[in-house]
Amino acid sequence: MEHQTLYYGDCLEVMQSMPAESVDLIYLDPPFNSNANYNILFGTSKSSFAQVMAFQDTWQWDDSAVRRVREIERAVAHPARKSISGMELTLGPSRMLAYLSYMAQRLAEARRLLAPTGSVYLHCDPTASHYLKILMDDIFGMDNFQNEFIWHYGGGGASRRRWARKHDVILFYSKTDKWTFNADAVRTPHKWDSGQRRADGSERDYDRGKLPDDVFIHHSLMPWASERLGYPTQKPLALLERIIKASSNEGDVVLDPFCGCGTAVVAAANLKRQWIGIDISPIAIDVILERRLAPMGIQAEVRGVPTDVDSARRMARERPFDFEKWAITRVPGMVPNDVQVGDRGIDGRGRIFADIEDGGGLVLAQVKGGRFQASALRDFLGTMDRESASMGIFITLDRVASANARADGGHRAGSSRRRGRLRQRQGGRRVQRRVMVGAQEYPAVQLWSIADYFDNRLPSLPTMADPFTGREIGIQQGLV
Repeated sequence: MEHQTLYYGDCLEVMQSMPAESVDLIYLDPPFNSNANYNILFGTSKSSFAQVMAFQDTWQWDDSAVRRVREIERAVAHPARKSISGMELTLGPSRMLAYLSYMAQRLAEARRLLAPTGSVYLHCDPTASHYLKILMDDIFGMDNFQNEFIWHYGGGGASRRRWARKHDVILFYSKTDKWTFNADAVRTPHKWDSGQRRADGSERDYDRGKLPDDVFIHHSLMPWASERLGYPTQKPLALLERIIKASSNEGDVVLDPFCGCGTAVVAAANLKRQWIGIDISPIAIDVILERRLAPMGIQAEVRGVPTDVDSARRMARERPFDFEKWAITRVPGMVPNDVQVGDRGIDGRGRIFADIEDGGGLVLAQVKGGRFQASALRDFLGTMDRESASMGIFITLDRVASANARADGGHRAGSSRRRGRLRQRQGGRRVQRRVMVGAQEYPAVQLWSIADYFDNRLPSLPTMADPFTGREIGIQQGLV
């Protein structure tokens, strides 16, 4: 195993491929079953907002949930079999049971991966923490429960109907009765700096501070925080550094199976730990590489993503939706659409940073994992017209010569009728149209391929707006 690695994919599959007892600390910050989709918002050409799904926190009692529950109940050696069976009686077929069966599979793998002196921290909120604690008791053992660690945060969001909800629950379990805990590394200052004595009359050690308790008071990330990336559910670095200092030593391996924007990865790197991060979102992997590790001078290996055209072709064949998201995020400033079925011909969106009149700066993308088809290009041109987009990127696996595409996009469209001939001419003109951004001209429709990507050639785009922050991300020079 490489211990400075990001994996793209389902954490269950990645964890199942890892050797037993190979990790010293696991921190999990999974979806909370909050029945919400966590999206990144950015402006469209019509001054409304488009949503790009970072991850889905919506669970359904569907065929896959039924299959998970039945598999766990049939597996006589599965450590969560009793708790899942019991909660099925209590909860019945429900979203919560669907969520818990999903977590049971991954928590069982977490226990297998932990070294004998290892620990696991499961970050959850009050909507599911009581059910997850039952799962953890079943999988790790009641005797290995160590703390219900509370992260208390202040800020807005007060309520007149109930106590303001201002904390998350982090369940801390060890694997055995021997575990790492560096209490001195996470001491906190005393409330007073002199004069206070213990019950036996001795004076406190004010220089070292007091031993930690199970409540950590630290604000959540404010909009003005320098570490804020705009990624939904991002946690403060101080929280993860506290956990990693306490429950691991330098050189230990820290695993985050739901690494999101990489806060645990960064904290582990800062504290000289080895680390492994896993996420199912290509957006998350790119955020960690480009916004977090690159400024630190850290180059991580990335696994689970294509490394050449052949592996990209295999991904397109076996996991078409994953390929679509991955292909979109190869273009700086572009992000996948929030839906992948019934997407009305839009696979990705971006926005030009400059204000322009023609289309308002909206850039659309469509991905085709198979052979180039003229009809697909014509449909995409129609989608651009419908959405009043300024620019479009038509992404294929293999290169398509621009001249051939112009001919295909125009001259193969119903050549036997006058209406077809008009469509030919219009299609050809649209493929050749140019857009002015400032003093520079760009193709309105660009044909770009994954083969171009592996040859380090990007589409020719003006300065794009960062889809997370709205700030400019720099001019990208590429194909003309």
